[in-house]
Amino acid sequence: MQPFSQILARAQARHGAQRLQARLPPVKTAAELAALPDDRYLAAMTQGVFQAGFVWRVVQDKWPGFEAAFRGFDPLALAAMDEAALTGLQQDTRIVRNGQKIVATLRNAAWVQAVSSEHGGFGRWLAAWPQDDVVGLWGRLQQDGARLGGDTGPRFLRRVGKDSFILTADVLSALREAGVPIGKGTGKRDQQLAQAAFQAWRAETGLPSAHLSVLAACSVGVVHGEGHETT
Repeated sequence: MQPFSQILARAQARHGAQRLQARLPPVKTAAELAALPDDRYLAAMTQGVFQAGFVWRVVQDKWPGFEAAFRGFDPLALAAMDEAALTGLQQDTRIVRNGQKIVATLRNAAWVQAVSSEHGGFGRWLAAWPQDDVVGLWGRLQQDGARLGGDTGPRFLRRVGKDSFILTADVLSALREAGVPIGKGTGKRDQQLAQAAFQAWRAETGLPSAHLSVLAACSVGVVHGEGHETT
């Protein structure tokens, strides 16, 4: 497999070191993740769920309304909502009135609360998840959360600062150019191949996977959707 130094050189040649640095997303420490309140995790999940397959700027513009309608994303308050409150949300013009995504938010509220009760905070659970099994974390998000499969789970992790790569089209292209025999990135085999590559590059560079992911995407030329990777 190609060393990351060659990938970084291509990215710098295409975009310049200063522009690359500005693209790198923040990565939180374990202590910072543990300190983040449960409502901010649920808010980040909800933002990702509603932006998936939708014009993300619309969700962003309406976000103050989301915060108000979903009661500040207090997991206890949302998990306790009755049918009347759910109906009210489905008719609330302050948010995007997608019934399935609204129900998913309430399901995620119950999940966040359950994890928080067991581990002393959702952030504590997330912080403790081993960095060498990030694709396992993707699987847990998809299995236990609602509508957190595909890229939504990894993008949620990126949004809250948990170190994770994202298998965008550009990252997949960079992996192939580096000699990784990866397909579409959706199957477990592909995800394990990608994880092994990023672990090797982390050992080589000392950089977090989130930074390696963005730099790899920038090494292949036109960065399709790279702006979305860091939001």
